[in-house]
Amino acid sequence: MKLCFVTRLAVLALVLPTIGAAASARDLSRPNGVIELFTSQGCSTCPPADKLFEEFATDGKLVALAYHVDYWDYLGWRDTLSNPDSTDRQYAYSRSFGTRSVYTPQAVINGRIHVNGAKRNDIVDALADLNRAGEGLSVDVAIHENGDSLIIETGNADKPAQARKAHVVLVFFAPPQSVGMQKGENEGRTITYWNSVTDVQTAGVWRGEATDYEIPADKIAENGGCAVLLQVVGKDGAPGPILGAAVFRKTLDGVSPLREDSAAR
Repeated sequence: MKLCFVTRLAVLALVLPTIGAAASARDLSRPNGVIELFTSQGCSTCPPADKLFEEFATDGKLVALAYHVDYWDYLGWRDTLSNPDSTDRQYAYSRSFGTRSVYTPQAVINGRIHVNGAKRNDIVDALADLNRAGEGLSVDVAIHENGDSLIIETGNADKPAQARKAHVVLVFFAPPQSVGMQKGENEGRTITYWNSVTDVQTAGVWRGEATDYEIPADKIAENGGCAVLLQVVGKDGAPGPILGAAVFRKTLDGVSPLREDSAAR
């Protein structure tokens, strides 16, 4: 099974890793956590999770990404945002967690644990528990615009024990969009979907030291965005703990952090 974060060579040809001066402390950030929601327009129990997810996606202190899976499409409505790579990523997490099956709505927190994506308290408690246990985001990450490129800057590991090799994973997502379901389990409902993942790529490897990576800015859809995850990957290629993250959204005025967009509301 192909994992969705395996690099596509055509895209990697445009990704240029560079080693440069680390960004200033004010440019780097540590969100409170990463929430990856696995959902489907064909899942009758997903709308409450999708509504809750909007709050997380517009919270400037979190990185929130929605992966629309395709295995419920047979119920009468093909998810217009579904992607087989999203399904592959969920099954890869299942291997990491040692579970026998996948489900929706599933929220994966910091790449470490999973909970019901429709239960606010479970998600909030999971974030708090991981932070208390020292399993929150521990590495600074920043993205900024430089001409027609985006520069990704990663910080150093806080402690030698945290200097684990991790993939620099780029997650591209679409702008918010409302979809009216005409068939299936959610027939007649119109739901607005936030941060629906369109593509996942690997830009390089982080080895515990401050590093810069350059990617083309035109990879980001207008009014969409890109998240960067520093994610440990298992020997079998399955995704593991996320050590650091950042997210940016492209607006009509250029590229700006989602956290600034949220603060302006």
